[in-house]
Amino acid sequence: MHALPEWLHDPETLLLRRLRRTPQLLEAINSTDRPEMALQAKLRREFPDDLVRAALTLHELRRKAAAKFSRAADMWFDRQGLEQATGEIVAQYKARRFSGRVWDLCCGIGGDTLALAQRCEFVLAVDCQPAATLRASWNAAAYHVAQAVQPRVADAETLLPELTGELVHIDPDRRSGSATRALRLEDYVPGLDFLHRLQHTARGGGLKLGPASNFPGKFPDTEIELISHRGECKEAVVWFGELAGSSPFRATVLPAGDTICGHPLDVAAPLAPLDGYLFDPDPAVVRAGLVDVLAVQLDLRRLDAAEEYLTGPRLISSPFVQAFAVDAEVPNNERHIREAIRRLQWGIVEIKCRHVPVDADSLRRRLPLSGEAAGVLILARIAGRTRAVLAHRVSSSG
Repeated sequence: MHALPEWLHDPETLLLRRLRRTPQLLEAINSTDRPEMALQAKLRREFPDDLVRAALTLHELRRKAAAKFSRAADMWFDRQGLEQATGEIVAQYKARRFSGRVWDLCCGIGGDTLALAQRCEFVLAVDCQPAATLRASWNAAAYHVAQAVQPRVADAETLLPELTGELVHIDPDRRSGSATRALRLEDYVPGLDFLHRLQHTARGGGLKLGPASNFPGKFPDTEIELISHRGECKEAVVWFGELAGSSPFRATVLPAGDTICGHPLDVAAPLAPLDGYLFDPDPAVVRAGLVDVLAVQLDLRRLDAAEEYLTGPRLISSPFVQAFAVDAEVPNNERHIREAIRRLQWGIVEIKCRHVPVDADSLRRRLPLSGEAAGVLILARIAGRTRAVLAHRVSSSG
């Protein structure tokens, strides 16, 4: 008689299965508006403490997950898994590059697995944590793609021989043993050495990295894509092998789906004084190093070689920039800023800066915001000097 796999006795998976077999507990939480302490007391008279804690946590995470997943109310999460999971819009965009059979390594709760299964014939969802693969399989059922997903409990680093000639997606753990996200690829699990070996073993694939990670120079002969969603840079993806494009860098903005590619040294945008409009490039463009490429494409100028803000005489319609109509430019001096705000009759101010250190909350409290207009104070380097630009938002989406 063969012994059962160790992961079948994993305490977390056993708790999850018990919770799934107790739907009335989750229904009781969903159908009440009682304060949490009163609700906990009531539930603990009817259900075991560990089940109540797990159910309340899942209820909280499902509410948070609604910003990422359209079927969050039926999905299964843990806190770290939700935080690291690729959101539905981004995952669906990435999945377009894949086809046929795909390995999703370090699948977590299955954010990428779900999108791949909707597009590809078959997905092997692999994670070293038994509870993760269980959640991924249940989440696949919530999206009606369970038949296309095979969960597997395994350490990704042991699978290289099986990955020869395969298409692979991997989302390495960025929080192994720590509450904070690792920025160095060397601290990922699996780490940089494995990612390099995977790159040269698989037929093609995508390596999901944190957008602030130290990826520059680490992956030659690949395409590195920075992806933003609603103005927030979500991830970097290293596309390699058959799935890599011809340009070394790409920036994509979602949900618009527009994309720009090139090399940071392809062109050099000219410098110019502040004109009638100031443009703030999308963070994916900035992180991909494609500010100059974008500026040349849109016929804009840079304010300073060390500043990402762009300028031009006309309003540009593009999903790659936020546009601001310039009302005034003054020295970065609080007296001048206060005088300009009084003149413009601002009552609400948004403060933006990229490279100028400022305590925005403290500065805002000292400003004379007694008017009715709303404005934006932008502190930026212009021609080698720090200046204050007073402006207001205008629509620039394409």
